[in-house]
Amino acid sequence: MFDNFNKSIKKVNGININYRIGGQGKPLLLLHGYPQSHIMWRKIAPMLSKEFTVVCPDLRGYGDSDKPKSDNTHKAYSKSVMAKDQHALMLSLGFEKYFIVGHDRGARVAHRMAIDYKESILKLAVLDIVPTLHVFDNTEKKLAKRYYHWFFLIQPYPHPETLITNSAEYYLKSKLAMWGNTKNFISDEALSEYLRCFTKETIHATCEDYRAGASIDLIEHKNDFDNKIECPLLVLWGSKGTVEELYDPIEVWKEWATKVTGKSLNCGHFLPEELPDDTYKEIKKFLS
Repeated sequence: MFDNFNKSIKKVNGININYRIGGQGKPLLLLHGYPQSHIMWRKIAPMLSKEFTVVCPDLRGYGDSDKPKSDNTHKAYSKSVMAKDQHALMLSLGFEKYFIVGHDRGARVAHRMAIDYKESILKLAVLDIVPTLHVFDNTEKKLAKRYYHWFFLIQPYPHPETLITNSAEYYLKSKLAMWGNTKNFISDEALSEYLRCFTKETIHATCEDYRAGASIDLIEHKNDFDNKIECPLLVLWGSKGTVEELYDPIEVWKEWATKVTGKSLNCGHFLPEELPDDTYKEIKKFLS
């Protein structure tokens, strides 16, 4: 995985961020989702590196990045703090202006970056999400069933941590499988890497990520609702997934951004892993 990429760790915003970097051209930041790590980009990062300098980090709390302590405010895992990590990483690498593609939780961090660091974000692509506030404001039975983990992980410590840790491998595999037939697109090597990183510390940190999503992130969303994403925004989603069934993603994102385009791809939630060639083509076309 990740041929011709260098793996390193940088201390930014007070924590260590693990990342890979490779390629040449304009800088492109790829942000992964839950419950994964930067490994999710293994299929398309090498293709993108032919035209871009690709940076694939682990978000705080995930993979081999630090898992800092949190408190009852969950501020340490707010998307604004996670966004600051990734912007600081890009600046430390010498990239003052860059592209971002984010999937799942990484797309929520990317959304925050496009608000907080407008001058630095050239273009943004979000994969298989609508904004967090819209999800909570429009929750109904089907959404609650499909995204049950949103409401499970936000329960007070240590309830979800205890239950998940007691069956970590089962939980991780079932969580990946419920969004697609993982045997078709997640190799044993990749799955082993996801399992290696799904430690007790990661489980707690990722619960804090979701707790922040249901608290401080909503406050910050509401406070800056009128502060729109100004860079070009590409929205991609899986036609076989929940986003397609419950929302009109383009219309939803038009409430949050000024320049929105996008389409569905014939897959489930994990676009870069299920349909890497198609996902690559759409991202390349948009960024170019």
